[in-house]
Amino acid sequence: MDGKDLVWDHFKFNAEQRLRGFNFFVLLSIFADGGVFTALEHGLSPKLLVFLGLFTALLAVVFSLVDARSRQLLNLTIPALKEIEATFPESHRLFAIDAAAQGTFIRYTFAIRMLLAVQFLFGLGVACYGACRW
Repeated sequence: MDGKDLVWDHFKFNAEQRLRGFNFFVLLSIFADGGVFTALEHGLSPKLLVFLGLFTALLAVVFSLVDARSRQLLNLTIPALKEIEATFPESHRLFAIDAAAQGTFIRYTFAIRMLLAVQFLFGLGVACYGACRW
């Protein structure tokens, strides 16, 4: 295995892990949110709402930390990938083109952070609602 393969395999593995982690977060959030709505619909104990709300908020915090670590691992490879692609024709330098054209809001990181933040706030809101009804 040469250096190019090592760098690319590291990037590819961590990019896939980040997306898998995000997909897993979405799946768990659907179940947690479904539990909240079921508890509300059936008028279950406010204690349960507090627990579900805190669980939902904790889920967002944990996956935020996992995503931050995934981003760190991905960012380790970017300089090396840019060096490798510097030998390519300009139209093939995808990391350089993306870095030059990248906006602030049209990014996976922004979208993931927004969803995590909304889920965290939803969880806190549910916990507060349950605590007020307790």
